[in-house]
Amino acid sequence: MTSLSCYSKLSVSLLISVWVSSLIFAASASNFYPDFDITWGDGRAQILNNGELLTLSLDKTSGSGFQSKNQYLFGKIDMQIKLVPGNSAGTVTAYYVIASEGSAWDEIDFEFLGNLSGDPYIVHTNVFSQGKGDREQQFYLWFDPTADFHTYSILWNPQRIIFSVDGTPIREFKNLESKGVPFLKNQPMRLQSSLWNADDWATRGGLVKTDWSQAPFTASYRNFNADTNSNNGWLWEELDTTGQDRLKWVQKNYMIYNYCSDSKRFPQGVPPECAAQ
Repeated sequence: MTSLSCYSKLSVSLLISVWVSSLIFAASASNFYPDFDITWGDGRAQILNNGELLTLSLDKTSGSGFQSKNQYLFGKIDMQIKLVPGNSAGTVTAYYVIASEGSAWDEIDFEFLGNLSGDPYIVHTNVFSQGKGDREQQFYLWFDPTADFHTYSILWNPQRIIFSVDGTPIREFKNLESKGVPFLKNQPMRLQSSLWNADDWATRGGLVKTDWSQAPFTASYRNFNADTNSNNGWLWEELDTTGQDRLKWVQKNYMIYNYCSDSKRFPQGVPPECAAQ
């Protein structure tokens, strides 16, 4: 936790925006009905068990998706997800927040790339600020994400974005506006999720295609929580020593791609934010 003197670093208008967002858009949904709309899929997305469970399905005709009714400007967003089991090659389960107005959109992505039975999912992460992305980091998980529900979290405050899995941080993206890197701070975003076919690239670069005999493919969601009450500490949250050690453990043992290490992709030098990763 940083000291109260850090408040001087934020404009009054930003603090007012956070405060208003906290009052209006706080949500804790063991029931999906009040906070989410099914946006596409022609019946392939369903809210079940009196609103406690949401499922997305994909078949050869179509995938499906949903989005939050509310928008969020900063906060900590948690969702428990059980990914598509069995042979999920070619499928992508996307879970992200996005402000999609115009070309200068902001976005924070989890994408889960399916695989052949027995092979691990790839967790693909990305951050778009003012329409610029190309900040991919990819990881394997240290458990089977199809056997049970696990919590996938996005912490987004004015200083940083932290991606976490079951409370373990896997990635941090810091506010480096001082180095000319735009940060996500002005556009409120909606939570969206979708399950779709991407067998032209998702599994081994598109070499493994979707086996439609395994359809329908289904991912399940429960226990959504959006904490936008800045009194709860997330507004100034940062990784403590334990969190930093856990982040290093994940990145040492489970990271399989980091754009900041891709000199072939960036022959003129990696992006400036990489110095702080």
